[in-house]
Amino acid sequence: MKSFEKLHPLLKSFVEKGPAGCACSVTYQGQTVFEDYIGYADLEMRKPISTDTIYRIYSNTKVVTCVAALILYERGMFLLNDPLEEYLPEFKELKVYHRNQNGELAIIPSSKSIRVKDLFMMTSGLTYGGEGNETERQVTLALNNYNNDKGSENLDVRTLSKILSDIPLAFEPGTKWHYGYSHDVLGALIEVLSGKSFGTFLKDEIFDPLEMKDTFFKVPEEKKERLCSLYNRNENGELTINSLMDGNYQPEARFESGGGGLLSTLGDYSRFAHMLANGGELNNVKILSRKTIELMSTNHLQPEVLPSYNWDYLKGYGYGLGVRVMIDPALAGSNSSIGEFGWCGLAGTWVMIDPKEKLSAVYMQQMLPNFEAYHHPRLRSVIYSSI
Repeated sequence: MKSFEKLHPLLKSFVEKGPAGCACSVTYQGQTVFEDYIGYADLEMRKPISTDTIYRIYSNTKVVTCVAALILYERGMFLLNDPLEEYLPEFKELKVYHRNQNGELAIIPSSKSIRVKDLFMMTSGLTYGGEGNETERQVTLALNNYNNDKGSENLDVRTLSKILSDIPLAFEPGTKWHYGYSHDVLGALIEVLSGKSFGTFLKDEIFDPLEMKDTFFKVPEEKKERLCSLYNRNENGELTINSLMDGNYQPEARFESGGGGLLSTLGDYSRFAHMLANGGELNNVKILSRKTIELMSTNHLQPEVLPSYNWDYLKGYGYGLGVRVMIDPALAGSNSSIGEFGWCGLAGTWVMIDPKEKLSAVYMQQMLPNFEAYHHPRLRSVIYSSI
């Protein structure tokens, strides 16, 4: 469709001021209406971005993890309001950090269980490592200790879940939104309920049925040369290879991260996205029901929790079962539909799904910082102006 050609100059402008290369695909009512590859997968080798380029999709993994868990929900294997400890007993006697009236930090028993839906919604009280609060500091410490003691290559999703369960939560479950390891623990739940490794479950239930042949936690040896280089961009616009982040893709690692471990291609992830935009079905293969996708793409954050979901460029969005959900286009300054949903990844990858319009879009790049607050809203505006 000619109107989508407006995306081409936009993508070119991104590469002129940002990543070494990028790719974008838009699917509308079952047809691929736009697909474009600009710039380089590897600057040094002058290797262009192409249809078979493989990207680290980081947190775009989260949407896949939540769909996988919802497959089990549709089989009656859990309810969203179930206490997590019914399935992962390590979460039975939770502790939480609490500031008393004098501002002193104490550890007290949690008055609430983590519910399964708190994992989907990032309201569990689990965090990533970091310096933002005491839970984050303890997560960093515990994982460093484990890696020094047992070796990072031995960490798996079940072990991570047990390590996290020993650390006091950042807040009482259900009271705040906080980005963290919730979807990794969802991966552990999937393992326990399905009796399969997380990666095997994804392959059997999502990747094989959708013919996503290039989506995995580890790049097979014969596909290594297709992996896009990941670049750091400095303030002068110079791009240098980021070698640190490649640690996640070492063949000996066992950890299958539901929060950020997958690699994929533009074509593979576009099929996954359009399955969701198309009511859970693609090419006569049904992954989820339309009603479950409606539930997934409903804002689940109660009014008292919404203020903690405060990333500036996500103004106008609520948060559903693992995805941003458009609830206020006026506040967002967005021409998209109410109910448009998706997520993004650390290196700048992005997915947008709109079941009302049967519209989906996927954008791929590999750069830190990722410029998501500049790129993603502009992609959204141009895509919606084209339908």
